[in-house]
Amino acid sequence: MGQAGSSLATLLDEFVDLSIPRIRVLQLAEAPSALAELVGPKAEVSAVRQSFQGYLRGEAIVIFTEPGCHVLADLLGYEELVDGDDTELLLDVANVLTGACLGGMVEQIRGFMPATGAMELSCSMPSVMARQASAAKLLDPDRAGWSHALLMEVNFTLKSRNFVAHLIMLMPEDGILKLQQIVDEFIASF
Repeated sequence: MGQAGSSLATLLDEFVDLSIPRIRVLQLAEAPSALAELVGPKAEVSAVRQSFQGYLRGEAIVIFTEPGCHVLADLLGYEELVDGDDTELLLDVANVLTGACLGGMVEQIRGFMPATGAMELSCSMPSVMARQASAAKLLDPDRAGWSHALLMEVNFTLKSRNFVAHLIMLMPEDGILKLQQIVDEFIASF
């Protein structure tokens, strides 16, 4: 998460505050209300999703509170947003956050796991999943094909601006078991 914050700070040339990561296991049916709780039940948001697969699999979702696009445009020197520029900004920033976070997570795992094979991840192209919507409406649990998920969340804020981005990672049951195995092996090594 720290690498993602550092990447965002470099991109925006601003100091970025990170929250303490929140992690919990939930039934996927609870995910819409959990997202609304994390972001704010009445907040209007835009969201970008990126799936990842390989050693771990799941969904990374970056949720931007409004007026996130305008703050990003101002920070990056856009004088005026032309049609599609705001979408590109959201996709670029989400890709930076997701890539840095997933890359950092894989490096952490490699740091305390014996070399037992490839720990690579590949990511889909980021796509906008919602614009100016309620966070509770972002996910349709019936379409996921999972019953439970590990939800990890951290938010990135710019205190000098009205900007908040939430990085949400959801991993299905097999990812939970794999992470549990990694932690068990790490603890056993001492």
